[in-house]
Amino acid sequence: MRKNPIRLLLGGVIVSFGLSSSLLAQAQQQVSNAQVAAMVEALRRAAPQTGSANDGLYSEWQVKPETLKGWSKSCLKRELTPTQFENSPAIARQVVSCITRRELNQQLRATSNNETAAVRGVACWWMTGSYTGCNSGFTAGYVQKVVGFYQQQRSKSVTPN
Repeated sequence: MRKNPIRLLLGGVIVSFGLSSSLLAQAQQQVSNAQVAAMVEALRRAAPQTGSANDGLYSEWQVKPETLKGWSKSCLKRELTPTQFENSPAIARQVVSCITRRELNQQLRATSNNETAAVRGVACWWMTGSYTGCNSGFTAGYVQKVVGFYQQQRSKSVTPN
């Protein structure tokens, strides 16, 4: 029995399209705006308060000036001065949201979509520059605060059916 080459070709295209669509959907999976907003707010609320106005950290998120330069260039395509960042809560939130979205996406992929593990990774990275190693001391307490604030924010953004 001879198979119809057009049917074989069409079948292959359909299977190929189905596979590439599911792979594309996985690759494009993005965190929701609600997840980003919850993470941004959690980081803001957990930001360490040094008690000093001139502590070298800027905005409600307590960002270092050298960090701010790279983040603003990446997110806004221009460098902000610490004063610009400090004096514009809207711009500060925009930059922090941009970076948080990037990091949360990366950590969700790395943790197979384990939201709590991803939040822990981002919180640890935010404080130390590393996604791991925040299991004791000050950094562990900070990560726990971020996770708690994140969960509070997420529970507010979920609407009952």
